[in-house]
Formats: sequence, C-alpha cells, structure tokens
Amino acid sequence: MKSQELKKFNLPDNPGVYFFYKGKDILYIGKATSLRDRVKSYFGRDLIATRGPLLVDMVVSADRIEYQGTDSVLEALILEAELIKKHQPRYNTKEKDNKSFNYVVFTKDKVSKVLVVRGRKLDKKNYKKVFGPFPNGLQLREAMRIVRKIFPYFDNHSDKKQNFQFYKQLSLIPEKDQEKNIRNLILFFQGKKKQVIVGLRKDMMAYAKKKEFERAGEIKKKIFALEHINDVALIKDDLVSPTVSAFEKVLGSPREGKKKGARPDHFQNHFPSAYRIEAYDIAHMSGKNMVGVMTVVMNGQSENSEYRKFIIETQKDANDTGALEEVLSRRFRHTEWGMPDLVVVDGGVAQVNTAKRVLSRYQFEIPVVGVIKDDRHKAKALLGDENIIVKFKKVIILANVESHRFAITFHRSKRNKAFL
Repeated sequence: MKSQELKKFNLPDNPGVYFFYKGKDILYIGKATSLRDRVKSYFGRDLIATRGPLLVDMVVSADRIEYQGTDSVLEALILEAELIKKHQPRYNTKEKDNKSFNYVVFTKDKVSKVLVVRGRKLDKKNYKKVFGPFPNGLQLREAMRIVRKIFPYFDNHSDKKQNFQFYKQLSLIPEKDQEKNIRNLILFFQGKKKQVIVGLRKDMMAYAKKKEFERAGEIKKKIFALEHINDVALIKDDLVSPTVSAFEKVLGSPREGKKKGARPDHFQNHFPSAYRIEAYDIAHMSGKNMVGVMTVVMNGQSENSEYRKFIIETQKDANDTGALEEVLSRRFRHTEWGMPDLVVVDGGVAQVNTAKRVLSRYQFEIPVVGVIKDDRHKAKALLGDENIIVKFKKVIILANVESHRFAITFHRSKRNKAFL
C-alpha cells in the first residue's frame, strides 16, 4: 500500500482501533489517540528504523485499512486487546512473544480480585475472567489507575502500608456493592460501557426514589466519570516513543530542516495561521537554584530559537507561584518577542490564576491552560477553556513535557555550576 491511498479511507482525528487488511485477512490491529495521525505514521520514511522491517513488510502487503472509533484512548486500549485475542492477526503475534505481554485477570473469589499477570505465568483455568494481551505494560498500569478510580477493586497488595487507607475504605463498602463494581468492570473490559451506564442510571433513580440521595450522588459521579474519561496520561504515553523525544515524535524534529513555513502535515488542519503556544515551568531543589523557562510552539512546530531561560531573583524559598509570577512579568515586558495565542502553565488552579493575574496586569487577553500532574509527574488533567483543550489537547501536553524537560536541564546546569 502507498501513502497516496490513505485519503480514501477517511480516517478521523479521534481515538480508536485500526485494522490493516489484505483481502479478508486482518494483518495487524493497533490502537491510536488519533487514528489519522497514527496510521499516517506507518508511511513515514523512518518506519524501518522506528518500527522494524516486520511492520514495513505488513504495510507493503496490506491493501486496505478499516477502523473502529472509541470515546476515549482508554477504551481503544481495551478494545485493541480484545480484538487481538479474537483475531490473532499475523503481524501482531509475530511482533512480540505473547508470553511477555500483560493480562488483566479476575480471580474466582466471591468478590473477585483484579490482577495484572504476565503471559508466561498465566493459567486461564485459575481465573474467572481474562482480558488481554496488552502489549504496552506502562499504558496498562496507567489504564488500571484510571478504571480503579471509577470502580475500586482489591488486588494482591492490600497489606501494603502505602495503600492502607484505600483498602480500609474499600472494605467498608457493602459486599453486594463490591460485587456490582466487579460486574461493571468486567462489562467495561468487554466494551459494553453503554450497558454499564444504563444499569448505573437505573440504580441512581432507584436510590433517588428511596430518598437515599447520597448513594444516588455517588452513582451520578461514576456515570460522569465514564462519560468523560480522564485519559490525559494515556494520550501522552501513546504519543511518546522511547527512542524519540516526545516533542519531536508529534511536532517534528527541529533538526529536520527549518524551511520557512515547514511543519508536519498532520497539523495542517489543527492550527490557525501562525498560532503560537508558550509553555512555562519552574524548577528548583527545595527552593535552591530556582529557575524558570519558556518554550514555544508555532504552527505545531517547536521553535527552539524562541525558548527563554529565567534565573529567579525575587523568591528565596520553594514558592512556585511566586516564581511563575516573576517569569511571566518579565516575559510580558518583552512585547518585541511577539504575543502568544495560548499560555500553558505547569500546575493547577493556583498557577492558572497567577498567569491570569499577570496577563490582566499587562492588559493582555490570552487564554491560559494548566496541566495538572500526578505524583509521578504525569499529566492527569487539563484546566482551562474546554474548546481550546479539546482542539489542542495533544500539543498542550507535549508542550508542557518540553517545558519541563527544558527547565530540568537548565536547573541541573545552574546547580552544577553553583557546586563547582
């Protein structure tokens, strides 16, 4: 198959699962944050270097592409595993030994435990339900964190001190509700989210009718969580290659020739003309050697020459919002640098409000988006205008990743000089 044939398949810029076919045979199944962008990546010149000769052979052999859209990247990941297990496509099974893949299993206890098991240790007779294989272990762990917030479950770590409070609270939930959680989780892994939501709505109405409004409210939160799955961390992981920087993977390498107006084709329809995103981050060690940075994306392409470094002068302790206010104040005195169309800050409400306050002081009306991180410094939510977030979600996350990388590098350099 040639890249010129892609247009006829009309792939959307949405999450889902894609299929490479040869005749009636499925050669390969994969999942994507953006079906259009991911499938297009198979036709890049560097495919043999990034994915290997096996998948090059698959692309050459294929004669058509089909897809199945999903509401979220999380659901795409689960659907991919189910479809690979069902169809056993030739190139999926050749690409990696299934014994090294992960599986999600439900034990045969009255209230099932939910475990992640390696293929080499899997004996399906020992479990009530088995889902998988899941090729990407890191993404699966992130996915399990997401679903566990919606449907809490026990695993084999209930005796570990760091999760004591979680398991203590879970054990207080009536057993029948724990069983219902497990049933809903199984349905979710079977791709039956709509059926789960219908059942939850019935339960919510029943509790409301009995005037058990607190229980009804808890179920309402579950329904909202299912209808608005927060899979920001999975979006970032899906776009990052371990051998290529996150920014270069999606936005195009700054080393690939700075031709005037050049940018990756798959951003042509995403960015208005000359759309400029500025991302900010602060780095320090317990308030020492505190620095700030600004990174810039123009038209979907990183602009290294526009990056700026700031040594924090007004803060003597670990005051991130104070440092951010200083950086933004100093930056917006430089109108000759050009004005951004969007400001991205690392942090939540405090950082977003700080940025808005500085912009208001200088009388600039520029939208601000905050990237909220988990305890492993992975993006877990975006805060700001929903329309902007929906349109630019991927590039916002990756711009934030780049600002964090740049800040850490600058901080280490300053710390090393101070030590010497």
